[in-house]
Amino acid sequence: MRKFLAVLLSVAMVLGVAGCGSSNSSTKADDTKDAATTEAASDIKVGFIFIGDENEGYTYAHVIGAKEMQEALGLSDDQIIYKWNIPENEQCYDAAVDLAEQGCNIIFSNSFGHEDYIIQAAQEYPDVQFCHATGYKAASSGLSNMHNYFTSVYQSRYVSGVVAGMKLAELYGADTDVKIGYVGAYSYAEVISGFTAYFLGVRSICPNVTMEVKYTGSWANQALEKETAEALIADGCVLISQHADTTGAASACEAAKVYDVGYNVSMMEAAPNYALTSASIKWGPYYTYATQSVINGESFETDWCRGHEDGAVWITDLNEVAVAEGTKEKVDETWAAIDDGSLKVFDTSKWTVNGETITSTANIDGYNGVEYISPDGYFMESELASAPSFQFIVDGITELNTVY
Repeated sequence: MRKFLAVLLSVAMVLGVAGCGSSNSSTKADDTKDAATTEAASDIKVGFIFIGDENEGYTYAHVIGAKEMQEALGLSDDQIIYKWNIPENEQCYDAAVDLAEQGCNIIFSNSFGHEDYIIQAAQEYPDVQFCHATGYKAASSGLSNMHNYFTSVYQSRYVSGVVAGMKLAELYGADTDVKIGYVGAYSYAEVISGFTAYFLGVRSICPNVTMEVKYTGSWANQALEKETAEALIADGCVLISQHADTTGAASACEAAKVYDVGYNVSMMEAAPNYALTSASIKWGPYYTYATQSVINGESFETDWCRGHEDGAVWITDLNEVAVAEGTKEKVDETWAAIDDGSLKVFDTSKWTVNGETITSTANIDGYNGVEYISPDGYFMESELASAPSFQFIVDGITELNTVY
């Protein structure tokens, strides 16, 4: 649904055209786009194509962002048009065309498999700006009205892992070698990047913990996520996290009295006693930036990515009845270190693959000759392109199955 496979596809071409906007590097808007026609805020129309609806965590986070944009720009309800539950097929193209025909000046789509259909519509409606979340083809499409956007969500994954690590240290001691579990959707780079960042956050507190990952083969399947979490718990995992979109895993944890770290939204309603926090994304900054650019008649970035320092990622409220003492202080300390650059989530001194430190990606299959290892010794996730690209299974993590 929302992420590319392990190969980096045409990232080399992307890098030749435009880089990812981040707190460390950004593509200047005037280098990537021709100026759009100025639109009065009162006249603009904004369209959204969503893979799910407000009952599904991933899409709900996008809805929150859309409403933040609406409020920030003072737009009325009739200026926002939503298309709900749009699958990754021709229905996406039809939805995009319908929004363009209704007069939308800018259209956002939030699912990886929508991208080709969004590009098709962008080709046919050159005066409409099209923005696609988690994709990678905007820069190589040659279209001045096509954009990709994502966030440095690996930062919030890491911090949520710190929260989990603090709880494990409280329960078992910082030197514990307990096993934790992770409910993943697919073995795509987005998921691998996320669970690795989370694992490294846990290990920053409890360096001997190991983790099992089990994939569901679906982004949003409540029953299957619950069943997968139950299987991990039965296998001895003492804390569960997820990269899947429902509360299924959290509900399994509450029933089993096992602590949980969620994704997208707070899981405290599903697991009031055992949910610790959730890694999440704030989409409002991008929606506001892109829509304001259209209103102003200004060009904007082809490939956009921001992190915590720019308000684009966060963790949900800490559950005070569940988190370990001192967690808030540790979280604040960790965010500060990420923001000032002193903490690099994928610091290569903190992880190995088959006992070896990765010093270069240039000759590794799937990276197309692109060097992702910084001279400073860290994997440059979301710095060269917005779409996640970390795809190593690091030592200490075991995949129980593989779902592509």
